[in-house]
Amino acid sequence: MRTGRAGRARRTGQAVRTGRKLAGVAAVGALALVATACSSDSKKDGGTATPSKSGAPAASVQLPRLDGQKIEVAAVWTGPEQANFLKVLKEFESRTGATVTFVPAQDPIVNFLGTKIAGGSPPDVAMLPQVGAIQQAAQKKWLKPVGADAKAQLDKNYAKVWRDLGAVDGTQYGVYFKAANKSLVWYNAKVFETAGAQVPKTWKDFLTTADTISASGVTPVSVGAADGWTLTDWFENIYLSQAGPERYDQLAKHRIKWTDPSVKDALTTLGQLFGKPDLIAGGTTGALQTEFPASVTQTFTGGDQPKAGMVFEGDFVSVNIAQTSAKIGTDAKVFPFPAVGAKAPVVTGGDAAVALKDTKGAQALLTWLASPDAAKIWAAAGGYISPNKATDPGAYPNDVQRDIAKALVGAGDDVRFDMSDQAPQSFGGTPGKGEWKDLQDFLKNPKDVGGAQAKLEADAAAAYKN
Repeated sequence: MRTGRAGRARRTGQAVRTGRKLAGVAAVGALALVATACSSDSKKDGGTATPSKSGAPAASVQLPRLDGQKIEVAAVWTGPEQANFLKVLKEFESRTGATVTFVPAQDPIVNFLGTKIAGGSPPDVAMLPQVGAIQQAAQKKWLKPVGADAKAQLDKNYAKVWRDLGAVDGTQYGVYFKAANKSLVWYNAKVFETAGAQVPKTWKDFLTTADTISASGVTPVSVGAADGWTLTDWFENIYLSQAGPERYDQLAKHRIKWTDPSVKDALTTLGQLFGKPDLIAGGTTGALQTEFPASVTQTFTGGDQPKAGMVFEGDFVSVNIAQTSAKIGTDAKVFPFPAVGAKAPVVTGGDAAVALKDTKGAQALLTWLASPDAAKIWAAAGGYISPNKATDPGAYPNDVQRDIAKALVGAGDDVRFDMSDQAPQSFGGTPGKGEWKDLQDFLKNPKDVGGAQAKLEADAAAAYKN
């Protein structure tokens, strides 16, 4: 979700993407990634931009003057995500003198960019919510390598795992600007209190908690299945916890087939929830008509009788909670996705900036997005987690997000990037096709595990071509 998949999210968006310690809620310790990047100083060529006029502290990154230059940035973000990203771009304009235009893109963004390139008018920079999209765009020779200044920021501020995710065949193309913890369940505290429900630690406990909430008169789980990517996130968390990281990596690369017994086990486990429509807000039909934002807001509106008691998705859920009167940490709380196997899952996602034009402006924007100054702006606005380890934790608006962010830059090696975001876009990132459609069909008929596996494997084989 990607992280940016609120447009897709959200995937992000695309998107990074967790047993951990959440403020006053639960342990988040294993959420994020290895923070072992080496430091490097950056010297800028030519003139440098004046400090921000917004009264911000001294800049941690130097940028060139770009007076009169126009830069286009394409992304699938909409609503609050787009509005918050525009704040980041506005500060870049203030520091450089450039004019930046946001170009709304459609999902899948690779198809959108292909049309722009064919028409001779690609944007300068694009935000790609999938590892597979970066790889595909690089293979088509659309992308320009990251310049020395942006690379210096990456070396100084990012763990190796994030740099590697933005590289193809050893060449750095992507700057991961937005990440996500995609292993969280957000819950209506009043519903839990009224029902006497307990925060679950295991999948078995989760199903018990769902039954307890249902018995209190509230439907327990909200699923935004109109957006197929949410279903891939359900599957990935169960699969990672149940099958383990090595199998996860193999399936992500299609080195084992979707007809593998491990996939059967994960779908069977998911079917324990999907096979009980009375546990899902609106039942199967309602879930398939519910888009992701509504799956969140319907959990935190309606007073004592919301449409659902809890909703699974990443830290970016907080953006949608903010559109209700619920307050995070009191009305809206969160717990890690329950352990299905020996360990709770650690799934992340992210959105990376890439340059499609080899211009001074495009490279300066990549440098800006790789800096903690840029990350701090969106962090303060909420609904955002930065993979940049130099980002000030104090910038986050509440303890819940602050603790998730701290975990993101300090977690261990069991973290895994969103599987569908690593896949070819035709399989893992296209509405109405591939994995998104196959899992929507599985939600309709969760008893047909074998049929779902066969469809997933046929679509994966065609996409991976292996």
